[in-house]
Amino acid sequence: RTLVGFITPSKGKIKIADKEVTHLPVEKREIGMVFQSYALFPTMSVYDNIAFGLRVQKLSKDEIDKKVRAVAAKIKITDEQLKKNVAALSGGQQQRVALARAIVLEPKILCLDEPLSNLDAKLRVQMRSEIKKLHEKLQTTFIYVTHDQTEALTMGDRVVVLDKGKIQQAANPEEIYNNPSNTFVAGFVGSPQMNFINSEHFPNINKENVILGIRPEKMVTGGDLKLTVDVEITELLGSEKIAYFNIGDKKCSAKLSADYDIGKTLKLSINPTDIYYFDKKTGARV
Repeated sequence: RTLVGFITPSKGKIKIADKEVTHLPVEKREIGMVFQSYALFPTMSVYDNIAFGLRVQKLSKDEIDKKVRAVAAKIKITDEQLKKNVAALSGGQQQRVALARAIVLEPKILCLDEPLSNLDAKLRVQMRSEIKKLHEKLQTTFIYVTHDQTEALTMGDRVVVLDKGKIQQAANPEEIYNNPSNTFVAGFVGSPQMNFINSEHFPNINKENVILGIRPEKMVTGGDLKLTVDVEITELLGSEKIAYFNIGDKKCSAKLSADYDIGKTLKLSINPTDIYYFDKKTGARV
């Protein structure tokens, strides 16, 4: 909101491509915005919604028409849909219109605020790939806010993980997943989340004041650290099964192949190289 110009920062500066925009009005920043709630004009047609910003810029009728139809083709909005009232469209189609309205102004930066959170799961996956393709086509910077870590990992070139307004880690998706900087990042990224286990449950590991982190998919990999647990519940997720259990006072899980026979007890065999170590007090990676 600060970047777009809805909020004036109390301190610091905002620069876009070395140009300071801290006190520039919203319309002069060359930033597009796609809202979670679409924020379309419900009484207007799809065409008029997309053309709105161009009319504010006082472009000619022919130029507006050319730009609207060009962006509609990119976003897969048909000529028939352009004539429709936006209120008659589905959620996915409305989100396309919101994207088209922002892109038609050719912004230097496109800000997307949880744009897929109102869509059903199937449509969300479809729109995710379409936004990614669009980003590759436009070669414009997208800043994408999401609470869905799958979206962040699959769509982002660079991911910034925030907690209570503070940056916990900023890196590419592989680095975020494989080398989390602390327990917050490790627990936030990955589904099911990383297991956190007190070190005393593994006598071979002689480390004080640390908590161990192990990804669920690494809990049965064939290693030197052995542990037998009582399975509380299992979930079948198509090609995978997830077993849930306690290790001491910690809730944990293991992700296994669907054909793995999970009984009432599960014998874990963990490779020490798959273990992360975190400081018990600060949560920082050690």
